[in-house]
Amino acid sequence: MSPRTLNLGILAHVDAGKTTLTERLLYAAGVIDEPGSVDAGTTQTDSLELERQRGITIRAAVASFAVGDLTINLIDTPGHPDFIAEVERALGALDAVVLLLSAVEGVQPQTRVLMRASQRLHLPTLLFVNKIDRTGASVDRTLDAIRRRLAVAAVALQTVDDEGSPTATVHPLDGVAIDPHGAMQPVLFGSAITGAGIELLMQAFGKLLPAASSDERAPLRATVFKIERTQRGDRVAYARIFDGRIRVRDRIGFAAGKRGKVVRLEVFDGGPAAPRPVAAAGSVVKLWGLTGIRVGDHIGDPAGDTSYRFPQPMLVSVVVPDDPDDGARLRTALTQLAEQDPLINVHQDQRTDEFSVSLYGDVQRQVLEATLLADYGIAVTSHQATPLCRERPRRPGAWTEVLHAASNPYSATVGFRIEPAPDESGIEVRVPIEHSDIPLIVYKRRELFVAAITDYVTETLQEGLHGWAVADCLVTMTRCGYSVADGPPSRRGPTSTAADFRKLTPLVLRRALERAGTVVCQPVVRATLELPGDAVASTTAAIARLGGALHTAGARADLVTLETVISTTAAQRLRQQLPELTGGEGTMETSYAGHAPVAAG
Repeated sequence: MSPRTLNLGILAHVDAGKTTLTERLLYAAGVIDEPGSVDAGTTQTDSLELERQRGITIRAAVASFAVGDLTINLIDTPGHPDFIAEVERALGALDAVVLLLSAVEGVQPQTRVLMRASQRLHLPTLLFVNKIDRTGASVDRTLDAIRRRLAVAAVALQTVDDEGSPTATVHPLDGVAIDPHGAMQPVLFGSAITGAGIELLMQAFGKLLPAASSDERAPLRATVFKIERTQRGDRVAYARIFDGRIRVRDRIGFAAGKRGKVVRLEVFDGGPAAPRPVAAAGSVVKLWGLTGIRVGDHIGDPAGDTSYRFPQPMLVSVVVPDDPDDGARLRTALTQLAEQDPLINVHQDQRTDEFSVSLYGDVQRQVLEATLLADYGIAVTSHQATPLCRERPRRPGAWTEVLHAASNPYSATVGFRIEPAPDESGIEVRVPIEHSDIPLIVYKRRELFVAAITDYVTETLQEGLHGWAVADCLVTMTRCGYSVADGPPSRRGPTSTAADFRKLTPLVLRRALERAGTVVCQPVVRATLELPGDAVASTTAAIARLGGALHTAGARADLVTLETVISTTAAQRLRQQLPELTGGEGTMETSYAGHAPVAAG
């Protein structure tokens, strides 16, 4: 590996030229012989067939090249808001960011969202104004928009001649000193299509952005930001190593106590990933052999983890195979896709066998359909995404089934009480059963019995009385008993098995839940909107019509900031209306604000 490594991300609004810039950088560095074309589907980083068909980036991709003694691992990220979680995951692996703008369109809504994301993580950022060769390009107008809309002290490091023409050129300004960590924001210019300004941009990487800071002697600490499968079906994890080293044949820990053996390791080092026996801190690597590892898992010591926690999706869509015989194949495919994106949270309804997935938006749903057809040969129909609701108990409820009772078909006694718990507390399971009543002939140790009952309970509560998962409750096991062939009369009978407890628990817990009753709660979000001042009145009226209450109002640069708490359904409608309400200038960022009961009627 070169003496210095810079893990760099490119962020941009859709169609700002992000993937084209990546191609031009690889060409200028000598990694490829000719820049690929997004329109022709020949780019290096948009490797998925679906990405090439749609001309958008869906999954983060890594490309590596060298500038002098500096190795740059370039991570190309999606630009569409539906894939913001993919962007946020990639951000956690970076040392710095290039935020790409168009010299024609200027600061676009997603540009502002991405700038704030990089600021949240304190990532040094270069602004690169692309498309100076396009008709309508204006350097001055774009600089003014950067200062007003991004609220940063932008300083141009270059001048541009013949802007708006294919012959546009870029010239450095002498004597301008910039610290991208400081208050001044450096801005560079160029064209990914013609190559103007690209050499100057590459020089700026080494001069203005910090190389990876890490300690090879410290305990291993790495983060997985991407999972893919090879044509042979092997799972490959992409990880950024922050500290320590990884060697082939190392057994490493990840997630909640899982461990795996690295059977193959490849390192990005100035070109395509290449096999290596060891990878050091600062590297981006591909790892084989870690069964069960998922996107977002932390490898080794998680103590120093500072990655951004991206919001959970709050929409759900039912996915149905067009051919009913494809049900098993669909289950396998969705399970594998959940490895790449755990937030889709695949769930199978035990009554209908239908699959549901969690999503951020409709484009993501369409991409899921297309991916299942293109990569797995499974044609599916997905329903329009709806809010991901949950159920909460209304009141305490209890039920018991006793061994040998006519209503109990199993060789066990089980009793449960379920009661409401504070909002956002999740599910707590308590098993305060006397030692003598625990079937140690089946579960061997008390802790194994408790773990099994906890699993049975949480699995049962995945579907409540109205079809949604039950949350925010306390479940207490109130009675337990078992039978043995040579036991006393009260316990005599067929020896209890684990299947008796596994099958009886849902029956009893369901009856307890029926006695408690549940209320369906829909997700609500805190929506922060930025919009021009002349759009405030119409937007405020729209928020009121959708049932939202205006909580705060403020100003950021020349934009007005509004904040409201609103249902997810209403937020979807507001997002659809926002371009018309704000002349295409409005942005809306949402964060989870809890669940609230669905209003009757």
